[in-house]
Amino acid sequence: MERAVNRNTILLVGSACGYPHGIIDDIESLAVVAYKYNIPLHVDCCLGGFLVPFVKDAGFHIDPVDFSVPGVTSISCDTHKYGFTPKGSSIIMYSDKKYRQYQYSVYTEWPGGIYISPTIAGSRSGANIAACWAALLYYGYNGYVESTRKILSVRQKIMNGLEKIDDIFVLGKPSLSVVAFGSKRFDIFRLTDLLTKKGWNINALQFPSALHICLTMCHVIDGVADDFIRDVRESVAICMQNPDEKTSGSGVIYGMAQQIPDRSMVSDMACQYLNSIYETTD
Repeated sequence: MERAVNRNTILLVGSACGYPHGIIDDIESLAVVAYKYNIPLHVDCCLGGFLVPFVKDAGFHIDPVDFSVPGVTSISCDTHKYGFTPKGSSIIMYSDKKYRQYQYSVYTEWPGGIYISPTIAGSRSGANIAACWAALLYYGYNGYVESTRKILSVRQKIMNGLEKIDDIFVLGKPSLSVVAFGSKRFDIFRLTDLLTKKGWNINALQFPSALHICLTMCHVIDGVADDFIRDVRESVAICMQNPDEKTSGSGVIYGMAQQIPDRSMVSDMACQYLNSIYETTD
């Protein structure tokens, strides 16, 4: 990333953790680069925002990713994920209020008067904010420590279980609530349909091809982790009966999309999908 910095670089970004693989970027090293060149460093903590602050008290360890790291200038956090609040409320935090000034949207020449909004978005629901605040008070600090402990414990159990299954591998070293896995022996997208039929909500990834499971409080219930590991093991065994078999079902979409060099075509196909949803004619 330092080699990529030039006179046009206005921001560095790292994730804690990244949604695809659950891996926390080396924020401390990125901060050194940001500090050296006097460039703001944003930490995308949208997924991990209500896990990261409670990891230590939950009995686990991660390297610092917050404002205690010199050079970190902003952090984003979604309350509706592990804060368990309704969707529609998120948080952006700054190390200095001078950065906050740039998020405001101001228009002084409007005939309706002087218009200013905290972001480029206009009206927002006060009910969402009240519901978010109520959820935060309901769970409290101790509640989030406990949910973090349960989720990270089941993450470790599932990761250990997957690593013992031949013909698949875990991508990297997941630190929070997401575990991604791929295969060098068969098309990993074949697992998508098999696991979906068994009732699992599995997300397909690309570049590289992989699947992941995003763990929540639904997965900490006794027996759920064991069921998942068993179902993956059985599904992998089915795939290995014919490792060269072509992917069918939903996995075809991701497999095909990755092979299209013109990414604008993939974007066009995605837009056509949304157009079909909005279509009102017979």
